[in-house]
Amino acid sequence: MRGPEGWWRGKSTPAKVETYTRWSFHSFAVVEVATVGVAGFGEVGNPLAAWLFVTVCAHALLGTWTVARALDWTRGRRPQPLRLLWALGAVTALIGTGSLLLAHRGLPGSASDTAAGGIIGTVVIYGVGIVTLGIRDRRRVLMLVAGFTAGAALVPLLLGAAGTAALATAVAVLAGAGFLSYASVFSVWLLNAVYALDEARETRARLAVAEERLRFGRDLHDVMGRNLAVIALKSELAVQLSRRERPEAVEQMIEVQRIAHETQREVRDVVRGYRESDLSVELAGAQGVLTAAGIGCEVSGSTEGLPVEVQSALGWVVREATTNVLRHGDAGRCAVSVRRREGRVVLAVENDGARTASGSGSGSGSGSGSGGSGLAGLRERLAAVDGTLEAGPVREGVFRLVAEVPVTTAVVSAVVSAVVSEVAS
Repeated sequence: MRGPEGWWRGKSTPAKVETYTRWSFHSFAVVEVATVGVAGFGEVGNPLAAWLFVTVCAHALLGTWTVARALDWTRGRRPQPLRLLWALGAVTALIGTGSLLLAHRGLPGSASDTAAGGIIGTVVIYGVGIVTLGIRDRRRVLMLVAGFTAGAALVPLLLGAAGTAALATAVAVLAGAGFLSYASVFSVWLLNAVYALDEARETRARLAVAEERLRFGRDLHDVMGRNLAVIALKSELAVQLSRRERPEAVEQMIEVQRIAHETQREVRDVVRGYRESDLSVELAGAQGVLTAAGIGCEVSGSTEGLPVEVQSALGWVVREATTNVLRHGDAGRCAVSVRRREGRVVLAVENDGARTASGSGSGSGSGSGSGGSGLAGLRERLAAVDGTLEAGPVREGVFRLVAEVPVTTAVVSAVVSAVVSEVAS
């Protein structure tokens, strides 16, 4: 069973920000009960303290419920909890008014004044801050703070308090509620911004794939469109000449055959250029993408002198590993190294964004298609050059992917492929 650390690491960055925001506001209930409810027993008599404790606990529970519903509404999971917001605002106003009555008409002495001051300074301020979570209009937020501030000044005056005392109460409510309301508005904005950035990152990855497909489609169209048009015209001409029993029909069909072979060769070149990649270019691109995503990336080693087949296979490893770091994990650091040892080239990609101990986090890959993404596709590409692939967690939260390719075998394979291609053409 995963512990708290595994549970936390299993969340995406937006989910972590949302969890932190929720529990930050939920902690207000604990602070409220501790500073007002529990402290009330030492400041007022036992019967009144019991009622005070129950009242504060009820307000804290109502505030916790409102926080959960308001943040769900912010993320579009629930409708706006208008009734709950009005209920919390009304209960907060009633508790604030009752605390002022306690101070001016309650028990004699400074104990009731201290308890009332604690309620005004905690319950009312926290209540206003929590209600702000469910309000999107900034003007309404200002009106809410102004309304409670005005009430904090008018109610003491109506109860016969001195003007300086009423002013001090109003200033305290204005400063506390204003600050907490600003913090609530900023927290909601930050939460929405983090989710928006995460969606933008996924959209950017999808657009990159779509752009590559369009490029490949344009290249094929440029190669195939012109040659197929020529083949169609010459074939039609050959048909006409053949019907007239002209010997030139044979020459036209020979030309069609030549153009068809030429087209086949050009298509192979396009596909080969699409599949093969320069390893140094892929490493630079991976470093740029990861750095732009806020992930520190360190690239070491040299790719000079590596055969084209090796660079192509390892380039796909770099692409897939980079994609998995961006999509499936929550890494803060990624290290990529290329080194040679005993006639083999070793590419290692290590990041600290593994979500689970089982290695299902970043870099683990998920695809299993024969030629697609994921570890299965990478193993098939590496197998073409007698390469191997190992992937898995090396320690808590760290995932490593290691690809090895024998350079000598790749060179022989390249020579054989070139000879076969030359013979076939």
